[in-house]
Amino acid sequence: MNPDGTIAKVEDLNDYTKKKPQARRLAVPQEVIRTSGVCSNFLWDKTAYTLGIGRDKDKKSVRFFEKEHAEFARLHHERLAGTNDAGLAALLTFIDSWRPETFSEDGRFTPDMLDKNVVFGLAGGPLEYLHERSAAQRLIGVPAQVWKASICLVTGEKQPIERLHPAIQGVDGAQSSGARLVSYNADAFTSYGADSGANAPTSVQAAFRYGTALNRLLDRDSRNRLKIGDTTIAFWADADGGGEASARAAEEAMAMFMEPPDDPSEANKLRETLADIRAGRLPGAFPALEPNTRFYILGLAPNAARLAVRFWLEDSFGNFFERLGSHFEALRIEPEPWTRTPSINYLLVRTTALQEKWDNVPPLLAAETTRAVLSGQPYPRTLLAAVIMRLRAGDTFTGWHAAIIKACINRRSKETLPVARDTEYPDSAYQLGRLFAVLEAAQYAALGKVNATIADRYYGAASATPARVFGTLLRNARNHISDAMKRGKGKWVERRLDDIFAHLPTEFPKTLSLEAQGRFAVGYYHERAWRGPGDASPQEEDNKE
Repeated sequence: MNPDGTIAKVEDLNDYTKKKPQARRLAVPQEVIRTSGVCSNFLWDKTAYTLGIGRDKDKKSVRFFEKEHAEFARLHHERLAGTNDAGLAALLTFIDSWRPETFSEDGRFTPDMLDKNVVFGLAGGPLEYLHERSAAQRLIGVPAQVWKASICLVTGEKQPIERLHPAIQGVDGAQSSGARLVSYNADAFTSYGADSGANAPTSVQAAFRYGTALNRLLDRDSRNRLKIGDTTIAFWADADGGGEASARAAEEAMAMFMEPPDDPSEANKLRETLADIRAGRLPGAFPALEPNTRFYILGLAPNAARLAVRFWLEDSFGNFFERLGSHFEALRIEPEPWTRTPSINYLLVRTTALQEKWDNVPPLLAAETTRAVLSGQPYPRTLLAAVIMRLRAGDTFTGWHAAIIKACINRRSKETLPVARDTEYPDSAYQLGRLFAVLEAAQYAALGKVNATIADRYYGAASATPARVFGTLLRNARNHISDAMKRGKGKWVERRLDDIFAHLPTEFPKTLSLEAQGRFAVGYYHERAWRGPGDASPQEEDNKE
């Protein structure tokens, strides 16, 4: 605007360097909460308020918005009354002289601008938006209306408190318009004489700050945001301790660990960092990183119109780093079933989700698992149960299942299930898993590929109720061994069976507990995938006979 309130120019702030126009981000005064009725933002708003024109609900026809524009005018005449600032005075003059019809008459306005947000500036000098001017900043810091004053739970100071907390956007599954961390709208919440935000008094300033910060962290393009299952995670580092460089390095490292990269060079960077952690060294890939840098991790999930806090963790980044390293160490199994370090997300999808679909990861499990990883606590027993359940339901057995099962059992029970095949491991469930793998291999030696292996038919029963099925399996195995021998194959089977039976009790157990079923799975994986000098896998050993 010119100082007299006339329009100097109309500038489109969209970024047109990409395929689709991208709106430019600007820091503006806090957005008002419009649950119903007409309410204007201060010094900015969409065209219906600032210019009195916009599209109807059908998004096609254009109409005037008299009530909205009148509210925009009322608010600014009230808050800017008596101002000596040239820019703010020019805005009042513009409001008084503006006619919504001018939008269609002035060629500088285009239909694409309808319903977009509008900010104002003063011509005649370096571009400075009105809301950035010092006079405006002083007004922005003062609430337009004081609802109530109370002791703020965040600052500990008596200040005007927020009635309606800001809407937080960027949490997957929540309302697109945003959901609130703090919200009270039922009669039961007035039983102590407090209503709305007075139940959890937070100053207007503190509410604005946490809302603005969270919305920035949870922005769709933010590097400080990730999603695991139904939980959206925001994380950030405090620059006060180790400085900006250390904070940036900590955030970059956390993003890499939580979502391991596909890029080969970045994946190698992660492997080197893991090696440094195992050796007790500071990660060479992040030279600016200070282990004492304070780090914060917040897990949020949708809950109707509100947000649920799934977890809140605060510690030094060095401690988080060690726990992540311990997590990857707990997953270590031979042979390694993955080509790159697995993320928590991919682990859960591969081992707990029906048809390996993201939406089928059991509710709450993602948050519980992530919290366990980041806090160094035992993995939730529900994770072990979910993996075992999928295997018993007929999912294809993989090393991913064996790795997470081993990690769950070792961390929760303080056991030492081996990383690699251990023929002397003193546990009957583990040895039963080995036995089942040998019986499956004997079938392959006798019949080759078949439509349904004994694993397809009997894995669930063999791992849960061994006494019911192993007798039948062993009788069938005798036939398989005989057929394999006639074909000049399978000499190794009897040697392997003798070795395993030496570590088993005289009677098969009637049932196996959940943890024992897990040990069965690890033994089965180790034996089935065994590669060793002079003792190749059953599928390959015939080539050596």
